[in-house]
Amino acid sequence: MNLSIVLSTQPAQFQAATFKGDLETNLRRIAALGYDGVELAIRDPKLVSLDELERLTRACGLSIPAIGTGQAWGEEGLSFTDPDPGVRRAAIERIKSHVPCAARFGAVIIIGLIRGIVKPGVDPVQAMDWLVEALRECSAAARPHGIRLALEPINRYETTLINNAAQGLELIERVGTDNFGLLLDTFHMNIEEPSIEASIRQCGARIFHFHVADSNRWYPGAGHLDFKSILNVLFAIGYHGYVSGEFLPKPDADTSARQAIANLRQI
Repeated sequence: MNLSIVLSTQPAQFQAATFKGDLETNLRRIAALGYDGVELAIRDPKLVSLDELERLTRACGLSIPAIGTGQAWGEEGLSFTDPDPGVRRAAIERIKSHVPCAARFGAVIIIGLIRGIVKPGVDPVQAMDWLVEALRECSAAARPHGIRLALEPINRYETTLINNAAQGLELIERVGTDNFGLLLDTFHMNIEEPSIEASIRQCGARIFHFHVADSNRWYPGAGHLDFKSILNVLFAIGYHGYVSGEFLPKPDADTSARQAIANLRQI
């Protein structure tokens, strides 16, 4: 089992980015804890030196399995479903700007809250049409480079667009490209799925990335989820990607990361 953990490359309000702050220091901490990779939350690729990033991750022996993009929503309000066409265009161009970084490191591009919400006054059908159009354009831009996009179903309290695995699979059918799939997250699944294991089986090969956090969004083992059962099913369906920790830095980043890897390695 290859394990990674989320690290934000820029200051961010998002609380479940387990590590924030000095990039080199955090990469060394993550490697020292025994992680195989680091999932990078990158708000804007223009603010990151790819050469420096490659130097640092190689020095630490870490891969980059995925790039998180949600901070463009959280910090700048960019989304695929904003009623302002200028905002929608900026969100699409931001995702497309991640392709060179993803291609360099062989990373999946995550589509999280940059998909947006259905804002007041917007027809939900129109919002879905905007979402499908944006995903088709971004997937088309990524495809020649061998890059995959993974949309994360997120619980109903954070967005009104794509809350569960079944909705995610329906969206995949509408987008209609083989490099677009899903990121499943155990925290959100605990809220939305009748059975986490059944939903994993249902999604099968369309799972491109996988997040772990316990029921309380703390590290795996701090809540009530049965990670042995969940991961047994995940690997039984043939998943070979990374299992990536995206959880609150509680009681602190080092302790949560250390507890997470210890509990997951036992499994």
